[in-house]
Amino acid sequence: MRRSLALLTAALLTGAVAVPTASAADGDEGFTIKDPRITESSGLAASRRHPGVYWTHNDSDDGAYLYAVDSATGETVATLTLTGVGRPRDVEAVSIGPGDQIYVGDIGDNLGGSWDHVWIYQLPEPKELTDRTVRATQYVVRYADGPRDAESLVVHPRTGRVYLIDKNEAGGHLYEGPERLSASGTNVFEPIAPVADLEATDAAFSPDGERLVVRSYFGSLAYDWNDGRIKRTGRLGVPSLGQGESVTYTADGTKVMFGNEGADSTVEPMDAPGASDTATKSPAPDRTSPEKDGSDSFSLSTGAMAVLAAGALLLGLRRLRRRG
Repeated sequence: MRRSLALLTAALLTGAVAVPTASAADGDEGFTIKDPRITESSGLAASRRHPGVYWTHNDSDDGAYLYAVDSATGETVATLTLTGVGRPRDVEAVSIGPGDQIYVGDIGDNLGGSWDHVWIYQLPEPKELTDRTVRATQYVVRYADGPRDAESLVVHPRTGRVYLIDKNEAGGHLYEGPERLSASGTNVFEPIAPVADLEATDAAFSPDGERLVVRSYFGSLAYDWNDGRIKRTGRLGVPSLGQGESVTYTADGTKVMFGNEGADSTVEPMDAPGASDTATKSPAPDRTSPEKDGSDSFSLSTGAMAVLAAGALLLGLRRLRRRG
């Protein structure tokens, strides 16, 4: 009985301490972008074809390049050179739509909204991660209510429709593009909903298209998509990373990854709103931005509860043994 009790104790404690954690190969952990060429990472998109890989790009004064970064190492594993698009002006966002199509938003306007048109580039995500040249389709974009600065482009993962959010200190608007973009004409984007209380620097859809996260330099907002009639569900904290420029969901939708600009810039995860039973069902209203995402404290408390449960069970077994 004593030997059985000892074995049971070891099994229970092992199970209690071994709290499952995310694997770096899944792309759910934070990482540092090590490529010295990437000094202004201003957009981020999780690859669906290559687990754990994130696409990013520089802001301006670089060229028509996309970089595939392996989150397990922080190293660039592929560089795509885009052709057929001319010289980019101010690339600010990247998103992946249906059919593994990558969309790049050359939508920034540092002159305060003086350009009468901006561009979106579309290209297929390569099946193999190697340095290569890829021909992209270029779309001319205009806003129905006049020029403006924007840094947020999202593509709905089910419908493939493209949306933009303009950048304004007082809050901007969500703009909806045509059902299908046209490479032969001008694509007019119409405002469909306000995005208040936020100077948007990036945005991201959840993989199922049911939620939208919009970030700024120092905070972020969560919305239910609701077929474009967005409903704000609360605020999300963001990690303290410096100049916060990018956001994306992980491929499995359990985390939201926040990135920033600068050399050796970091990308940090936070639990996605409503992602699972263990994640927060909905973000708390008006929550202040924490320094950490809270995932460490969650794992610790889970382990502590398991240890307490194991102890209670052992105590019960000992009492039964004494009675026997």
